[in-house]
Amino acid sequence: MNTRQQQLEAFNRLLDIMDNLREKCPWDKKQTLQSLRHLTIEETYELGDAILDNNLPEIKKELGDLLLHIVFYAKIGSETNDFDMADVCNEICDKLIHRHPHIYGDVVVADEEEVKQNWEKLKLKEGKKSVLEGVPKSLPALVKASRIQDKVKGVGFDWEEPHQVWDKVQEELQELQEEVNIGNQDKIEAEFGDVLFSMINYARFLNVNPEDALERTNKKFIKRFMYLESKAGELGKPLMDMTLAEMDVFWEEAKRLG
Repeated sequence: MNTRQQQLEAFNRLLDIMDNLREKCPWDKKQTLQSLRHLTIEETYELGDAILDNNLPEIKKELGDLLLHIVFYAKIGSETNDFDMADVCNEICDKLIHRHPHIYGDVVVADEEEVKQNWEKLKLKEGKKSVLEGVPKSLPALVKASRIQDKVKGVGFDWEEPHQVWDKVQEELQELQEEVNIGNQDKIEAEFGDVLFSMINYARFLNVNPEDALERTNKKFIKRFMYLESKAGELGKPLMDMTLAEMDVFWEEAKRLG
C-alpha cells in the first residue's frame, strides 16, 4: 500500500486538479453548492451499491467520485472565504477528538454501547435540544427509521429483550388487519407505517441492517425476474401473454440458480 507521504501527495494532486478545473473548465466553473447536491446524493447511492455487492474495485472508484465532491464543495467555500479544505478537515478532527474522550481523555468505557451512549450525551452538552436533531430530514424513510431508533437507544429508550419487539410486531400486524377489515385507507396507511417501524426495530435486535436486507432482496428479485424475461424471450412469447403458472416454472428455475 501507499505510504502516508504518497497519500498526502495524491490528495494534494487532487486539490491542484480541482483548482485547475474550477479556473478553466466551463462546466466546473458553473457549479454551485446547490447544483452539486443531487449529484452527490447519486454518488453516495452508487457507493452504497458497490459496498453491498462487495465490489472492491468499484468501491475504490466510487470513493474517488465522492471525494471529488467533497473537494469541490470546499473549493467553492474557499472562493467566498467561508471555509476551505483545511477548515473541513480540522472541523471533523476536532469533533472526533471531543467525542472520543475514552481515547483522548480520561473517560473509561466498557464496550461499544457505552461509546454510543457517551456520544449522544456529548451532543446534548454541545447544545442540541434533542437527540433526534442529528437525523437529516431528507433521509429516505427506511434509513431515517433506523437512525431514529439508534439515536433513542443511545439515551436508554429501548426494549430490553428481542421477544418484546417481536410481540410488538405481532400487535401492530393485528391492528393493521383490523383497519384493513374496516377499510379506512388513512388508518390502514398509519398502521402499515407502524408495522414497518416495528419491523425495523426488530431488525436492529437481530443485528440486521434493514436497508441492506431489503436491497439484497431487490437485487435478488431483479435477477430472477430478468431470468424470467430472458426465458420468455427464448420462447418468443411476451410475458403478458403467459399465464402465472407458466411464468412460475421459470421463476422456480431462477430460484434454484440462486
